[in-house]
Amino acid sequence: MEKEIKHGLNQNWKQFLLLVIVNIFVGGMVGLERTILPQLAEEKFSLTVKTAILSFIIVFGISKAITNYFTGVLADKFGRKNLLILGWVIALPIPFILINAPNWSWIVFANLLLGINQGLTWSSTVVMKIDLVGEKDRGLAMGLNESAGYLAVGGVAFLTGWIASSYGLIPYPFYIGIVLSILGLLFSVFLIKDTKHHVAKESQNSDKELLKKVFWETTWADKNLGSISQAGMVNNLNDGMVWGLFPILLAGLDFNIKQIGVIVSVYPAVWGLGQLVTGKLADILPKRSLLFWGMLLQGLALVIMAISGEFYQFVFLSVMLGLGTAMVYPTFLVGIASHTNPIQRAESIGVFRLWRDLGYALGAILTGVISDLLGINYSIFFIAVITMISALIIRFRMDPG
Repeated sequence: MEKEIKHGLNQNWKQFLLLVIVNIFVGGMVGLERTILPQLAEEKFSLTVKTAILSFIIVFGISKAITNYFTGVLADKFGRKNLLILGWVIALPIPFILINAPNWSWIVFANLLLGINQGLTWSSTVVMKIDLVGEKDRGLAMGLNESAGYLAVGGVAFLTGWIASSYGLIPYPFYIGIVLSILGLLFSVFLIKDTKHHVAKESQNSDKELLKKVFWETTWADKNLGSISQAGMVNNLNDGMVWGLFPILLAGLDFNIKQIGVIVSVYPAVWGLGQLVTGKLADILPKRSLLFWGMLLQGLALVIMAISGEFYQFVFLSVMLGLGTAMVYPTFLVGIASHTNPIQRAESIGVFRLWRDLGYALGAILTGVISDLLGINYSIFFIAVITMISALIIRFRMDPG
């Protein structure tokens, strides 16, 4: 059996492609809400307090973060494929809840399930792709993986905005979620194979020392892993803010639902497409440089966003923000993988993704409170400053390589 196990993108392209397709379904489930849910909160449920509106992101972020960690811890025990299937089973009721929710609490509950779904499915596909390709093509693999996922986020965000503008916020945009969840489950059950044998073979040849305390060293103690983890949290902190407040900010500037859909979808689309290039660059260029400049670019885009008011300005800033995020997203995962032993990789990635996705919750809480007290523009500026501080931590704490 062991002789048949080979690492590499060319050697495993069929399974890799299937995992990419599954990740398109995973990303689409998030894009389902990206354009219309904040407006649904105001129009259908009459919510005006920003912290109440952002409660769905807070719950999503916390449930996804915790699930990421346990997916990493349990991946070797229960198998990547089994966790992937479980994630899709949990996804099945989500679009039906969004369509039929009698009050905002049901929307929040749907996002609790969505967070668990994303933690199980996205984490599993990430780890399985890294397992398949081996060390040489990790960046390219992560670029393809994250590109597929976030292009799906952007594509479905645009599509739901277009459907909502023609047919209303409910129910038609959420029918997409029914199709995505069924396809994701069918692909995972019948087409995806587990990658445990690839892990076993790679661990035999690895010279990476085992971490003594995986959780603490990935969180902060190791200067490379810790720098990546804090940047991951800050990246999703600003993404949570963009997700929750951006549609409300744009609606307040009198943009219509189609214009909002375009602006909101450009950011994840550029983020997704950009990773086709930046993923491979993460295999070639120093990881510290990509992370530093990517986080700095995000911070600058957000600063300008806080003082902008024209449609094309926001489109340009969404492109700028997407490019910055594309530079860091695959590099995060490649950096974690390159600094851990294969047998600890899933757990270390789980710890990183725990902190990264807690950024969603932290971003929603911080920006919600600041927006209610001072206004949306102040909250955007505050997050921009934190993002630039994160870039400086990377620049001065990480090893140059």
